[in-house]
Amino acid sequence: MSTFEIKHLILSELRIIVSTFGVENPELKLDESKHRDLGDLSCAIAMSLSKKLRRPPFELANEIKRMINLDKKFCSKITVSNPGFLNFTISSDYIYNQLSVITNEGPNYGKKSTYLGQKAQVEFVSANPTGPLTVGHGRQAVLGDVIARILEWHGYEVEREYYYNDAGRQMKLLGESVKSRYLQIIGENVDLPEGGYEGEYIKEIAKGIINKKNKTYNRESSIDDFRKVAEKAIFLEIKNTLNKIQVHFNNYVNEQRFYNEGSIDEVIEKLKEKKFIYEKDGAIWLKTTKFGKIEDTVLVKSSGEPTYRLPDIAYHRNKLERGYDLIIDIFGADHNDTYPDILSALNAMGYDTKNIKVIIHQFVSLLRDGKKVKMSTRKATFVTLDELIKMVGVDVVRYFFIMRNRQSHLNFDIGLAEKESDENPVYYLQYAHARICNILKHAKDTGVLFSDSIDISVIVQDEEIDLIKGLMKWPEVMIAALESLEPQTIANYLQSIASDFHRFYSKHRVVTNNKVLTSSRLYLISAVKEILACGLQVLGISQPKKM
Repeated sequence: MSTFEIKHLILSELRIIVSTFGVENPELKLDESKHRDLGDLSCAIAMSLSKKLRRPPFELANEIKRMINLDKKFCSKITVSNPGFLNFTISSDYIYNQLSVITNEGPNYGKKSTYLGQKAQVEFVSANPTGPLTVGHGRQAVLGDVIARILEWHGYEVEREYYYNDAGRQMKLLGESVKSRYLQIIGENVDLPEGGYEGEYIKEIAKGIINKKNKTYNRESSIDDFRKVAEKAIFLEIKNTLNKIQVHFNNYVNEQRFYNEGSIDEVIEKLKEKKFIYEKDGAIWLKTTKFGKIEDTVLVKSSGEPTYRLPDIAYHRNKLERGYDLIIDIFGADHNDTYPDILSALNAMGYDTKNIKVIIHQFVSLLRDGKKVKMSTRKATFVTLDELIKMVGVDVVRYFFIMRNRQSHLNFDIGLAEKESDENPVYYLQYAHARICNILKHAKDTGVLFSDSIDISVIVQDEEIDLIKGLMKWPEVMIAALESLEPQTIANYLQSIASDFHRFYSKHRVVTNNKVLTSSRLYLISAVKEILACGLQVLGISQPKKM
């Protein structure tokens, strides 16, 4: 039973007791006690009910305390403190027992079978193949991969999917840009199209076309010929970059497919049948005002060119028809106004969208010497994800992209990322894991084993107990990460465990002249290593044995 399960046990007991006062469905919450001498957990229910029940909170808390019937093997002491807090102390024997459970269960500690057999689909990155992945794409790549790993930890069978638009204006502009560069190289006087892609990679693609044998292109060659070559070349680079940061996809789905299959026409017919679209000024409009928007939204422009919403509706219809138990879309903040239209259209067509969760993340700014670096795919002044990986390494890139709340703008500080010191949170975490590995190896090399002489009761120092209590929170952290789909939850937890370990190590020797104490402390730090390794694995970060 982890901390999460103990909390559930206490809250269930409190819920029953409070109901005897005539209060149904009270807001019950357990927080960590701010003072060690008051116990481990505290509850303010007496204060929140005081006014309603017209009773002093301290008096009410004492009455609730007298009614509580908890097994002392879980909760050894219950006290009341001013002005009316209920305080709960977790039994020492139970804490010691959990250390054994963690060690025995290893990477399976805290796992349940709740979601076994359920299927989830996570769509992320989904960058159009118009240029190399930027650091902005990198945040979404890592965010999506870690969310998929969180789902897998909980038992989901996860499909990672990459969707890209290959039938729109940007892809045509890509073809025009490559054609212009190609013609320039062979000596023709042409300009880049307005708003064209200016990166050096466009020139490299054009040079690659020239170097191909038996291939002849000229001014008369179609834009689509150049687009296809560029798309293939860029996608190869995108996949190579994703492989470097350990992001892999089960499926790649393209927009053109839904035109070829007739899905786009089917969506229009279905929306027309449901009277959710209409024609005005030569365009086709979506009646998004029916779902609370101030204005209706253009679905097909007067030129006949569909907006991105139309193929996106067809794509999500396809997702729903594949029968997933959970569908997660991960978008940048620029999709804030568009995804509600997609869901509204699906609802209008009769589809249930309750299993679709949309995750929005904010943008990334890359800082170099305290100054922001521009990141535009069309200009030649952007930093690629590949370049960032070369600067600071895969582990640092992955961690920095998820160490802040996804709803916060991320300033990626290259100077901090390059440091190999405790200031760098990745180094701090990995060093804790490596240090434990080194201690365990040293103990083994000197003939110190902990298998036969463990007495956990000798672990009595505050720093030791804090470590075990921290480890017990791992299942609760993973549940919170699943509910919020927020990897930062795990990153923050691992930092706290690493901090607790470094604090313990700075005050206490592990290998001592006392064989029993040494064995027990080796047992303790091996459990710390296990949880650190589990957490780093979920984040997709390596667990070095030496640094």
